Amino acid sequence: MGEDIRLTASDGHEFSAYKAIPEGTAKGSVVVVQEIFGVNSHIRAVCDRYAATGYLAIAPAIFDRVERGIQIGYTPEDIARGREIRAKCDTDAAIQDIAAAADEAAKAGKPGIVGYCWGGQLVYIAACRLGGKLVAASSYYGGGIKSFIDETPAVPLIMHFGSLDASIPLEEVEQIRAAHPDVTIHIYEGADHGFNCDQRKSYNAKAAKLAAERTLAFFNAHLT
Repeated sequence: MGEDIRLTASDGHEFSAYKAIPEGTAKGSVVVVQEIFGVNSHIRAVCDRYAATGYLAIAPAIFDRVERGIQIGYTPEDIARGREIRAKCDTDAAIQDIAAAADEAAKAGKPGIVGYCWGGQLVYIAACRLGGKLVAASSYYGGGIKSFIDETPAVPLIMHFGSLDASIPLEEVEQIRAAHPDVTIHIYEGADHGFNCDQRKSYNAKAAKLAAERTLAFFNAHLT
């Protein structure tokens, strides 16, 4: 169902991406934005799940600008390494890579975007800056969005946060809600950071299922 491809950003940077192809004609497309662990088995599985629902899905390897081929897990050592690489990444460059992925995805139909953790932050920024390339956006527990809160989403956006996520206080979530009342924000009671990832201890099956259902319905409404 999936394959590794090569993409080129507007500044000439060549990077890898994982593409999952649905059976038959795609009803739309989705850019899947990684966490700080690279385009690993979890992100690839997310792409595969979207392909199974009829969407072509592409996950750009944003870490390629710093180090190529990063696919790590969720041990404390992995987290430390992921944070180290993330600290070397430039936000504007990451958005260029996402734009290239959106252009490729758009060949299969209207492109949406979904991202997790750091990817959730990048989804928010992309929703603000890539209105001409994206149609809808879904951000999962994106930290640090308050640094970009003065930017306004140019496409429909939904956001998902866990009530127990100490890294993203609910006060910060409410600041986002107050600044952008048109954005739909869901808070999942009893869910922590990373609740969507079934490879993490913080996985919350109930919250993950509901957030996925909401995101899929959202994409079905805007992309098909």
